[in-house]
Amino acid sequence: MVQGNDTRTSEFVLLGLSEEPALQPLIFGLFLSMYLITVLGNLLIILAVSSDSHLHTPMYFFLSNLSLVDICFTSTTVPKMLWNIQTQSKVITYEDCITQMYFFILFAGLDVLLLTVMAYDRFVAICHPLHYTVIMNPRLCGLLVLVPWIMCILNSLLQSLVVLRLSFCPNLEIHHFFCELKQVVQLACSDTFLNNMVMYFGVGLMGGCPLAGIIYSYSKIVSSICAISSTEGKYKAFSTCASHLSIVSLFYGTSAGVYFSSAAAHTSHSSATASVMYTVVTPMLNPFIYSLRNKDIKRALKRFVGVVVIKRPIILGLKKCP
Repeated sequence: MVQGNDTRTSEFVLLGLSEEPALQPLIFGLFLSMYLITVLGNLLIILAVSSDSHLHTPMYFFLSNLSLVDICFTSTTVPKMLWNIQTQSKVITYEDCITQMYFFILFAGLDVLLLTVMAYDRFVAICHPLHYTVIMNPRLCGLLVLVPWIMCILNSLLQSLVVLRLSFCPNLEIHHFFCELKQVVQLACSDTFLNNMVMYFGVGLMGGCPLAGIIYSYSKIVSSICAISSTEGKYKAFSTCASHLSIVSLFYGTSAGVYFSSAAAHTSHSSATASVMYTVVTPMLNPFIYSLRNKDIKRALKRFVGVVVIKRPIILGLKKCP
């Protein structure tokens, strides 16, 4: 990118969560542990759903897609952070920064839209149970996953392209552990009015509209549950969407917390630390929330782990045979 003095922006500096050298091993160990738990937990959800025919339903189809997106979402930021700590380098090239920004926006948007799709699925299941299989047919389920991908690809492409037009000041330090869009735009020396407009449009489209859809779906769900006469029926209906409601509350709660903490914080490091909640902690907790509160998932996981444990001794025994 060409600056005002005709020099090219080749790299940015990611300052990370802390500049204290003594804290780097602790941060490395903590984030490596959380990353491995996130990947393993979400991968187990995907394998459990794909291996159990009883879980080949719309709800678990969307859950497995959410788990895949969560793995990609975390992999966009954490490995680069761990690499920088390990090599004691804070540099990220301009091209890598734009690429990281693109995929972060892509998978963050997919997370939000898939949570909205899952809310719609619960709305149909509880409010229109007799027509559930007709409404949530395979074609519609495929479209409900395909359309968010298309929307998020176009949105992240637009956000990244408007950044490419910017020229940057000599100070290229990003007070974060990844290339966060807002902070990159703030480093520009050129006019950022268009970037801010596109950014706010994207937040409204990919964040506000899905939130409105989730609130509407759950308002209808609550009304339907209240209309059920038996206590057992109410509990059973609510239990089918409790895990999803927990994840939605966790995601939007932490995102709102990051927004308000960054608005009130005196340093950018405070905002970076707060953003760990929705970029790393929430994807890590999603598998636990679904596996602990869902009997079908727990049963499928036990069955899957049991099959793996049984197969391994058989394979080892065959290897020992002459």
